[in-house]
Formats: sequence, C-alpha cells, structure tokens
Amino acid sequence: MILGVAGQAAGMFAVTNVDDLVLLALFFSRARGVRRVVAGQYLGFCGILVVAVLGALGASLLPEQFRPWLGLIPLALGLKAAWGLWRGGGDSDEPVSSPGVLAMAGVTLANGGDNIGVYVPVFAVTDALWVYVAVFLALVGVWCLAGWFLASRQVVARALARWGHVVLPVVLVGIGLLVLFSG
Repeated sequence: MILGVAGQAAGMFAVTNVDDLVLLALFFSRARGVRRVVAGQYLGFCGILVVAVLGALGASLLPEQFRPWLGLIPLALGLKAAWGLWRGGGDSDEPVSSPGVLAMAGVTLANGGDNIGVYVPVFAVTDALWVYVAVFLALVGVWCLAGWFLASRQVVARALARWGHVVLPVVLVGIGLLVLFSG
C-alpha cells in the first residue's frame, strides 16, 4: 500500500512541478552558488507543503481569493530584472541578477498556487499524508539535480548564457501574470 501511495505522490509531484524545471535551470544559470538555489527551492516548497497541509487540516490559511495575489512576487522580480536589462545591465559580464534564497523561495511559493490547489484535496482524504510529504521532499532534490543538469549541459548552458538574462524576466513576468489572472 505504501509503495502505491508513493507512486501516486511521485506522479502528482511530477505533473504539478514540470514548470519548475525551467525556473530551476534559469536559477542555476544565474546564481552564484548551487546551495542558494537548492535552499531557495526547498524553502519555497516547504512553504507550499505547510499551506497545503494546513489547508487540508481545515485551517484555511490561504483563502482561494488570496492565491492569485501571490503572482505579484514573480511579477515584481521579473519586472526588476527587465528594468535592469533595459537600463543596460545586459552589457556587462556580470549576471543581471543573482537571485537570493528568499527571492527563489518566493518565486517557488508563488508558482505553487496550482500545487496547493491540487495537494489540499488529496491531503484531506489520504491516510498516508507523511508518505506524500516524504516523497515530495525527496523529489525536490531530484528536481534540483535535474535543473542543475539542464543548466550545466553545453547546449543549454550556451543558450542560457546568451539568452538567460532575457528569458528570466519574461518567464517570471509570465508566471506572475498567470498566477494573478488564474483567480
């Protein structure tokens, strides 16, 4: 039974976090250290899990009408990066932005509104909540490894080096708008 639940948890994680691979690859290509990206991803995802578990327990910590406003976090980060790029930040050898742990955690949390919407009902009816949480936390590490792997491939790394400073603001603004208008 536990293996079946673990398989369901892994499938649910993969389906709800595919978009995170792009963000992780971008963050790994821009960050000054791998640990910062991993810490930000875990911090943000733990926030998602806390909200989902509390929501499943009936705490209603994050009302549905509030979720879209989380889109302001990636939108603001994307606009800030775009502003720096527009002001000439893309001409130097330094990255336009090296996102900090809290910025990455905020983007992960804001991008996790759909995750919360899926996790709360599942968590509310399962008898093996701990299996879901354990599998999800293990898979965050796998996702970080996959994002780092993508960012470290020559073809992907060259593309990210050439276009990452443009793609990151576009992706963040897109995620922000998507989250804002999803409600």
